[in-house]
Amino acid sequence: MILNQAQVMIRDSARRFALSELKPSAAERDRSGAFPTETLRQMGELGLMGVAVPEAWGGAGADYTSLAVAVEEIAAGDGALATIMSTHNSLGCLPINRHGTDAQKERFLKPLARGKMIGGFSITESQSGSNAADIRTRATPDGDGYIIDGTKHFVTSGTGADVVNLFASTDPGGDTGAICCFIVPMDTPGVEILRAEKKLGIHASGTASIAFNEVRVGGDLMLGKAGEGYHIALQSLGISRLGIAAQAVGLAQAALNEALDYARERVSFDKPIIKHQAVAFRLADMATRIEAARQLTHQAVALLDAGLPFQKESSMAKLYASEMAETVASDAIQIHGGYGYLNDYPVERIYRDARICQIYEGTSDIQRMVISRALEKE
Repeated sequence: MILNQAQVMIRDSARRFALSELKPSAAERDRSGAFPTETLRQMGELGLMGVAVPEAWGGAGADYTSLAVAVEEIAAGDGALATIMSTHNSLGCLPINRHGTDAQKERFLKPLARGKMIGGFSITESQSGSNAADIRTRATPDGDGYIIDGTKHFVTSGTGADVVNLFASTDPGGDTGAICCFIVPMDTPGVEILRAEKKLGIHASGTASIAFNEVRVGGDLMLGKAGEGYHIALQSLGISRLGIAAQAVGLAQAALNEALDYARERVSFDKPIIKHQAVAFRLADMATRIEAARQLTHQAVALLDAGLPFQKESSMAKLYASEMAETVASDAIQIHGGYGYLNDYPVERIYRDARICQIYEGTSDIQRMVISRALEKE
């Protein structure tokens, strides 16, 4: 796929920011785990927090291909920032952009698109990871609003978000027609961050478990209509998988870049190791896998931008890119030898960051299920 001028401009802007602002400080963010609020504000000023949001609502007014290439570049600088950015754009902004009222867009979407608010997505529960239909968090009608009770897990940006799109059911254990989506400001009484999760990678992304204890929200905070929550969730997750595919490609590209630099500099048997066929062929395979994943991702997102069916291709891109990223990052460690196992070198962090891509937004097994069901219908 050949990018157009507007897409190239967004890609290049994201690349410059990633190389100058993110890559040099990525290791420190990985060590501290601090939520990068100020850096996200800077990304908002560049238009990276509302890439596909219309200009009328504070966004860049670009397409989803632009979002994908921007996420890839940010991931090459710091996987944790790419996680936040992808979630914010696809699961924070997108549902409000597609289903929100003008009042909701004015109150929430404009500041989200400008990076003045950070958005999260609150759907996963202890018993309902891959099965989004099995939501136990209850939304009880109360006058002109609802009382929400329940606990959510693995909320990306949970420690730093200003607002989350939360899914609850008016009939827990019932059918999906009882699931509703609510825009919940994190400073609403009854919202409690139970803990920030300790993770293998993407340390700065602020993953949290959050309790909603008799949280009252007005009817004006329901996104879409009552019972449309399940549809909103599936639609948003289907699109956000493309962001994870792009993130995986960016992480893999960063690993390849590090391996290439090391292979050019490291001398063994009187010549740079890139001159040894075993290393050169490994690098060739890494580059080929990355490009295959990139093109799968671009094809899927091009279908989305064209208004054509893309779910099968989205799952294919996410499945292949996520598994490819771990393989390529592992190969990069191998090329570094013992040094690759040390956190003195970026490939160790990239390997840890890449592993999550096979899990969130639908595990690899879920992607295979989506693909196989699509094939069955063809």
